[in-house]
Amino acid sequence: MLVLSEIIEKLKDVLSESTIGKKVFDKDVAHALNIPQATFATMKKRNSIPYEEILEFCALKKISVNWLFFDQAVDMLKEETEKFFQVHYFSDIRASAGGGAEVFDENYEVINIDEKIMRNMVGLGNTELEAIHVDGESMEPTLQDGSIVFIDRTQTNINKNGIFIASTTGGLFIKRIQQRADGMIELISDNSMYPPQAIGPDEVTIVGKVVGNIESL
Repeated sequence: MLVLSEIIEKLKDVLSESTIGKKVFDKDVAHALNIPQATFATMKKRNSIPYEEILEFCALKKISVNWLFFDQAVDMLKEETEKFFQVHYFSDIRASAGGGAEVFDENYEVINIDEKIMRNMVGLGNTELEAIHVDGESMEPTLQDGSIVFIDRTQTNINKNGIFIASTTGGLFIKRIQQRADGMIELISDNSMYPPQAIGPDEVTIVGKVVGNIESL
């Protein structure tokens, strides 16, 4: 069983690298995870692990989630890959909630996350996902600027409700998407301040569906 107090000690070791000569306390870990100190103390007492905040911290610090939770290096997971979600994390890519953004490339790191943990965040479905950042405010309040979203590339049917990543001639977008009667594709924002955008069907490729997200720190 995972023990939050043990995870906290590892997080202290990580934080101590940037605070040489200073002792790191629980309150510093709580601050790094953007959790109120009193709430964090209660979570520690109840062994209630803040998975989303910790995963976000690991992503931003480029720390192995498997090392933090299980003392496992990636090489140790090769024989039991079916027990893990494999996430390709594109730390430099932003899917724009406003204007265009960069397209996917091969510059990613692989994060192997325990299946039970990931199921709590994204539910059932594909165990090979991709993760990128949201850039902009047009999908608020559903998705905040800076959030990390998990993408399932096997889900590209826009007739099913949800939020999708669309690659267009103007860049990479994260929107609700629907096809109009005239064949045009509408990119729809959740923020009412941003009107729908219509583009031709030959100008858009559906990359995949957003199946989960982590709010930014």
